Amino acid sequence: MENKIENRFCSCLGSDNVKWKEPMKNHTTFRIGGPADYYLCPHSTEELQKVVQICREEHLPFFVQGNGSNLLVSDRGYRGVVIQLWKNFSDISIKGERIHVKAGALLSKTAKEAMEAGLGGMEEVSGIPGTIGGAVMMNAGAYGGEMKDIVESVTVLTQEGELLTLSLEEMKMGYRTSIVKEKGYIVASAVLKLRRGDRKAIQEKMDDYKERRVSKQPLDMPSAGSTFKRPEGYFAGKLIMDAGLRGFSIGGAQVSEKHCGFVVNKGNATAKDVLDLIHEVQRQVKEKFGVELEPEVRFLGEF
Repeated sequence: MENKIENRFCSCLGSDNVKWKEPMKNHTTFRIGGPADYYLCPHSTEELQKVVQICREEHLPFFVQGNGSNLLVSDRGYRGVVIQLWKNFSDISIKGERIHVKAGALLSKTAKEAMEAGLGGMEEVSGIPGTIGGAVMMNAGAYGGEMKDIVESVTVLTQEGELLTLSLEEMKMGYRTSIVKEKGYIVASAVLKLRRGDRKAIQEKMDDYKERRVSKQPLDMPSAGSTFKRPEGYFAGKLIMDAGLRGFSIGGAQVSEKHCGFVVNKGNATAKDVLDLIHEVQRQVKEKFGVELEPEVRFLGEF
């Protein structure tokens, strides 16, 4: 059975783009995670559709990831198919004030190309270490800007394999959510509507946000970015700091000493270490301040 499935994937994508028993620690910014049964890297929307169809026909669960910047994978890995939409799936083209971009393009690269074309609007999100697909699904944001401010339309693949193009209104983008997340759609591409601006001014704004990130966030250590969503009326990092948890660790996982809103891998952390630490932070913040912290990190596999 396994050989049959492998052959189907290889005939669809080419053997170079099909891996099995692939360690997920190699594909997440946390540098944590056991093996995925299959790890696939399609180049086109048509290949993506075929892969999803094979998964459905073979009754295989599947998960779509970008560059793994917001993901914690179980130490046991994932019993199914991981479909990576990143480097092979990252075309960017600019037409007037619109950027047509595939789901795997990094926000940073898209923002840089926009700046070079004299287009502004992506400065706030330019430093988020994720792909367009993940950013659109989560309505990623920073420094007061969100993806919903620049998205014009999004082309998605439904769980049934149907391609749909959704308008901004149809996307229902809210705080760290969208209809893509709610319905389990797969982002294939997006059209971003930007505005003409001065290249130098756009670059200076991007540099300013980059400097703020470098000075305040633990970018030198493996993490999945902000661990918790912002609770209404509070800041997660300040609540964690006020709970006395700066530098608190379980195994190889630690509340960052630089920014308490980040859980970092200080060396050989397991997924269990990270999850135990998240639960302990939630428990103490709830006990001391009555606030429920909700993880922003996504979880994959059995915990």
